[in-house]
Amino acid sequence: MTDISNANLFAVLRAAFPSDLDAIAIETDDGLCYSWRDLDRASAMIANLLEALDLEPGARIAVQVEKSVEAMMLYLATLRAGYVFLPLNTAYRGAEIEYFIGNAEPAVVVCSSANASWVGPIATAAGTRHVFTLDDDRSGTLLEVAAQCSDRHAIAPKQEDDLAAILYTSGTTGRSKGAMLTHRNLSSNAEVLKDYWGWRGDDVLIHALPIFHVHGLFVAIHGALISGSRMIWFNRFDAARVVARLPEATVFMGVPTLYVRMLAERGLTKKACSRMRVFISGSAPLLIDTFDAWRERTGHTILERYGMSETAMLTSNPYSPVQGERRGGTVGFPLPGVQLRVRDDAGAPCPTGEIGHIEVDGPNVFAGYWRMPEKTREEFTADGYFKTGDVGKFDELGYVTIVGRSKDLIISGGYNVYPAEIEGFINELAGVAESAIVGVPHADFGEVGVAIVTARAGAAIDGEAIIAELKQKLANFKIPKRCFVVDELPRNAMGKVQKALLREQHKALFKA
Repeated sequence: MTDISNANLFAVLRAAFPSDLDAIAIETDDGLCYSWRDLDRASAMIANLLEALDLEPGARIAVQVEKSVEAMMLYLATLRAGYVFLPLNTAYRGAEIEYFIGNAEPAVVVCSSANASWVGPIATAAGTRHVFTLDDDRSGTLLEVAAQCSDRHAIAPKQEDDLAAILYTSGTTGRSKGAMLTHRNLSSNAEVLKDYWGWRGDDVLIHALPIFHVHGLFVAIHGALISGSRMIWFNRFDAARVVARLPEATVFMGVPTLYVRMLAERGLTKKACSRMRVFISGSAPLLIDTFDAWRERTGHTILERYGMSETAMLTSNPYSPVQGERRGGTVGFPLPGVQLRVRDDAGAPCPTGEIGHIEVDGPNVFAGYWRMPEKTREEFTADGYFKTGDVGKFDELGYVTIVGRSKDLIISGGYNVYPAEIEGFINELAGVAESAIVGVPHADFGEVGVAIVTARAGAAIDGEAIIAELKQKLANFKIPKRCFVVDELPRNAMGKVQKALLREQHKALFKA
């Protein structure tokens, strides 16, 4: 029986499982079904495996695997056993993984079999004691060992402020920071969204997002589990196959890119969406053209919301008409329990309609950056508000609009791309003097990076060759779509590169 007094996030989620544990909890796109009992038993077995390793309290479990239901079970098992989950993007390469493992010092690393030959040595060199494999075909050493463990497990007792997960999010310096999220951070956000978005036990969520970041791992999975709702599970997004399953579903969550691709499918009709309750979009700005086209094709108005790795969800357009209309180009109202304010450079409140820096407070706001106390202090105000780095405004009705990012962040296809990190790699290439990365509009990805590079005296460099080199070192979503070689970068009187001018010069690059 679940101890609901236990602040462990898994205990909160487990308490919401339906009474009929043999009912279907997850159906995969290829027809494999998992019951609620399967989720309970499998998470217990993996939790028992982790506990048998005699890990220290608060040990980190780093995971870089392809999406699968078993990968989700590993996440639940990590919570259940009381350890800290550390998801890593499957696109990360050697230099990136080496940094994350070196910084987080995980006791356990789980990777795909295909990557074990290079991830394993990195982990071992960093002092990781245990390396397992897990693949998306229900194979791997993790499952082989877990199969020998008991399927009964007492949920580890946790306090609200104990760490549940660490999510790495880069900064403008290019050095990645580990955002520490507590059990309370995640459970409070899940409970608020359950009510605000009207989750029901008979909902069916199409889960087509990756599960290494907030949107797919926390918002989508927590939403379904805490309401006892079934999921239709896609290991990989396929627009035609997702559209074909819409008549069976009631909830869909996606980044703008997914909506653009589904709009290209002839099967996307009002009839196909007749059972749908809500379409939710986030992780990147949704273009008004996409917002309007979706409403015309499906009869549904997309609900856009706003969140961050450090805070989970902060704002949302209304679900219920009683709360107001869903407005394209906005991210709605602050969620219940979230305090959001807009302040100018001097720290004074901005009047309605005036753009300023967005700062937030609430039970969902993270505990700080892993092993970066000074950076943590810098990112919070004296009265405890987190400086999001985004700039925006309130309108006269209280809707929040995000108008830019003060930290120069590019969001491409829902993924965060930090120019300073890519610039650092380019500047180390032979013949390169300096580089600047800017984000420009793109119909499919919302925004993509463009590199502008200068050569060292006497050197000859080629833009396509630079991109080819980057592809060997960085995740694909970080790679600039174009690279231009110029004589010099534009600068202001203080010598700072004028990125605003570069964005203006290249803003029409990908227009049809």
